Amino acid sequence: MFRRRRRIRPAAIDPATGKHISPLPFIGLVLVLSSLFLYAFSGLLAPVWAVVVLLLTWFVMFVLCFVWWTPHPRRVVLLGVVSWAWWFVAITAGGVLLDWTA
Repeated sequence: MFRRRRRIRPAAIDPATGKHISPLPFIGLVLVLSSLFLYAFSGLLAPVWAVVVLLLTWFVMFVLCFVWWTPHPRRVVLLGVVSWAWWFVAITAGGVLLDWTA
């Protein structure tokens, strides 16, 4: 009855190498790119120097996405989550400890 089983193939295969294409780096990149609006509009909550520092840290995370794309795809997802968390921690700490007011 169950002698003929269908093989389940991976969703996407790279035609050049024949390897499975992981969706994880794409998810991480979307998370990092979606956090850009938080960093860009931080000027409503933080002074100019802090916005510049935040944008520099975002740019480092953005470049790191492409550095880790193939060798460490799970780290890219983690980096996407960290990009959101880092913004929240930086803005909250700046507001509490440095008394940033709009």
